[in-house]
Amino acid sequence: MEVNISNALNGSEEMLYEPPGHRALWILSLLALGVTFVLGVLGNGLVIWVTGFRMTHTVTTICYLNLALADFSFTATLPFLMVSKAMREKWPFGWFLCKLIHIVVDINLFGSVFLIAFIALDRCICVLHPIWAQNHRTVSLVRRVIVLPWILALVLTLPIFIFLTTVEDPKGNMYCTFRFDFWGDTVEKQMAVAMTMLTVRGIIRFVVGFSMPMSIVAICYGLIAAKMHRKGMITSSRPLRVLTAVVASFFVCWFPFQLVALLSTVWLKDMLFLGKYKILDVLVNPTSSLAFFNSCLNPMLYVFVGQDFRERLLHSLPASLERALSEDTTPTSDTAANVASPHPETELQRM
Repeated sequence: MEVNISNALNGSEEMLYEPPGHRALWILSLLALGVTFVLGVLGNGLVIWVTGFRMTHTVTTICYLNLALADFSFTATLPFLMVSKAMREKWPFGWFLCKLIHIVVDINLFGSVFLIAFIALDRCICVLHPIWAQNHRTVSLVRRVIVLPWILALVLTLPIFIFLTTVEDPKGNMYCTFRFDFWGDTVEKQMAVAMTMLTVRGIIRFVVGFSMPMSIVAICYGLIAAKMHRKGMITSSRPLRVLTAVVASFFVCWFPFQLVALLSTVWLKDMLFLGKYKILDVLVNPTSSLAFFNSCLNPMLYVFVGQDFRERLLHSLPASLERALSEDTTPTSDTAANVASPHPETELQRM
C-alpha cells in the first residue's frame, strides 16, 4: 500500500488545491472501503471456515485457503485506513498500530498476487507434467512450498519495518509516513535520500509485486492453452475456470492502481515541489478503492464460477464453496495427510 507523504513533508494538513470532483471521489472511496470491509470479512471468513474445517485438505483447497487468509487479514484492517482517510490522512492510532496495520496490509496484498501466481503454476504443472503431478503433487509438499509467497511478501514489506513511523507536523497533526531524517545531516540530504528510496521502492513494488507475478500467470496460461490446442480440448476444468476468474478480476482491479502508483513514484518530485500532475491525486482514491475491492470478490467468484446458477439456488453457500474449490476428481492419498492430483488423463480431459 502506498503511504501519502506529501502532508508530512510539506507540514500542512490541507492540499493547496483540490481538483474538481476530488471531494466526491473521496466520499465514494470511503463508502467503497466500507462495503469492501463488510463483504470481505464475511465472504473470506466463510471461505476460511469451509476450506479450513469442512473440506478435505487438498492442494487446491490449501492454496485457496491461503488466498482467503490474505484477503481476510487485509480487509480486517480497513476500518483503520477508513478513519485515517476520513481525517485527511492523519493517524490517530499511535506509532505501534502505524507500523502493524501497514505491515499487515502490505504482506497480505503482496501475498495475494504471489499466491495467484503460485496457483497458476500449480495448474500449469498439472497440465504439462501430469505424471509428475500425480506422483509428487501432495499436501505435504504444498504445505512446505506455499510459505515461499509469504516470505517474498515479507521481504517486500521490509521498508515499512524500517522506515515507516509517526511524524508530527508544525500544527500538531500526526501522520503515519516514511521518515529518512537519520540518513542525512541536512534537510537537503534527507530529502534527496527520501526521493531516491521512495522511487526505488515504488519501481521494485511495481516490477516484483505486480508485473512479474502477472507475467508468470500469462506464461502459464499460454502454455496451458498450447497444450489444450494440441490435444484438441476446448472445455476447461472447474479449477481452471475459478483461477481464470480470480486472475481476471485481480488484474482489472489492480492494474489502474498500480499504474497510478508507478507514475506517482516516477513523478514524485514534480508532484511534491512543482505541483504538477494533479490528476494523479484525483485518481488515487478511486483506483485504490477498486484495488481493495478485489479482496472481497474472490468468495463470490468461487460460487458463481464454480457451478451453474440453478445449482447455486438449490444448494447452500458452504456447499457451493466446497464444490467450487474442490479438486476435479476424488483424490487418492499417498499417506493419511498427503493427497495426490487427479489421474493425468482425467486432468487433461477436464482441462
